[in-house]
Amino acid sequence: MTQAAPSLSDQLRAQASSEQPIPFRQPPHNIDAEQALLGAILVNNEALDRVSGFLKPEHYYDPLHGQIYETIGQLIHLGKQATPITLRTFFENAEAIEPNLTVPQYLGRLAVNATTIINCADYGRTIYDLSVRRQLITVGEDVVNAAFDSPVDSSPEKQIQEAEGRLYALAENGKYGKGFVTFSEALLQSVEMAGAAYERDGGLSGISTGLVDLDRQMGGLQRSDLIVLAGRPSMGKTALATNIAWNIAKAYQEEKLSDGTTKVLNGGKVGFFSLEMSAEQLASRVLSEQAEIASQKIRRGMINEEEFRRLVEVSQRMSVSPLFIDQTGGITIAQLAARSRKLKRQHGLDLLVVDYLQLLSGSSKNASASRVQEITEITTGLKALAKELEVPIIALSQLSRAVEQREDKRPQLSDLRESGSIEQDADVVMFVFREEYYVERAKPPEGSEKFAEWQANMERCVGTAEVIVGKQRHGPVGTVKLSFESQFTRFGNLAATHANYSHEGGGGE
Repeated sequence: MTQAAPSLSDQLRAQASSEQPIPFRQPPHNIDAEQALLGAILVNNEALDRVSGFLKPEHYYDPLHGQIYETIGQLIHLGKQATPITLRTFFENAEAIEPNLTVPQYLGRLAVNATTIINCADYGRTIYDLSVRRQLITVGEDVVNAAFDSPVDSSPEKQIQEAEGRLYALAENGKYGKGFVTFSEALLQSVEMAGAAYERDGGLSGISTGLVDLDRQMGGLQRSDLIVLAGRPSMGKTALATNIAWNIAKAYQEEKLSDGTTKVLNGGKVGFFSLEMSAEQLASRVLSEQAEIASQKIRRGMINEEEFRRLVEVSQRMSVSPLFIDQTGGITIAQLAARSRKLKRQHGLDLLVVDYLQLLSGSSKNASASRVQEITEITTGLKALAKELEVPIIALSQLSRAVEQREDKRPQLSDLRESGSIEQDADVVMFVFREEYYVERAKPPEGSEKFAEWQANMERCVGTAEVIVGKQRHGPVGTVKLSFESQFTRFGNLAATHANYSHEGGGGE
């Protein structure tokens, strides 16, 4: 007969009675690095400049070291010298470290034992990295405790979201704050961009959309730009965004460099937030466009054997393209930002598409205030995210019904719905307009006097679309004409490319 395993209480009693001490793990820290850095700053206050951009008092493990660092920073920022003597006043009444060592004496010892300031940045980075590791331990412990002791009304999904948010905030903290750069550095970046555009086919400084005339008007999609693509329902704004996203993902080419990093030669990796359509619906659109089979035929199974074979072949080629779809509806701008950062870290990211802006939500505070404030928070957040990730973001937007009341249905900046912040925060605002849609619905009875005129208008505008660039910070505004095949929901280049666009001078700010 097998003996029963000892219970947990028996194990704890046995452990308590054991003479072996329970091992105690201290959080990761480096007191020597903290002392060396503080001593170097006390001897030469200029050393603070090398670490103040990323190192904060709370990053120190020893609370006293954090207080000393904070006091040093306050004195230096006031234009005063920070030395053991000037700091003495602030620590006269502090509790002694040891019976024979007061804090003012400890400050003197730090200065006496100080090393050169050459290694200050390394010491600071060591202190910062160890602080991050301690925060990771805290997050992990909180996750465990919350899982054990969570209240009944707290769902696991909510706990996961909170943990993800804390981890993403920790991962991104201090990553993108680069501070000031010299004008010479900015000039070098500008010349490098011009050089890349000169060497690239088509002379583009940004990512090619795959639509020649749109690229010519915009110079491609520029990094860190927020591009708002707006239109009334049925104009094809989702189709155009999908076409651009697929063109960029399809053209993706990379090169592995000797240092292990990857250089993008063409195209890019695309993240698509489809808040309205499912991933399957979006994939069906792209599949229809690439296989040149009407989407309704695919949905209804009205295809022959040859078309089915073509679908399979096209889908196999498409499956390797770096296009990532998030179909979660009703997410907040904070969740979108967190998921975008995660995608860039795990797979890389060169373009982000949001379909569409009005389906995002802001914080609960702004949501309860007004929809205008909420939209302002969303557009400001999208612009900040574009700069942070250094990728263009295409955000689709609805237009107000004011367009329908005018004789000329072409949209204007004033038609942007719900908030002027959309126009203000966007670097580029584009409108999709298909005259064919309106002309087709104004068809008069056959045989009437206006039928011949209507027929002529239909022949003029059928199969075409306009992309109206209403705002562009670093380029001209104007209109670009494209072809549009409604059965495949596909935009393309018109045959006579030299006559496809017009511009109206600079639109920069």
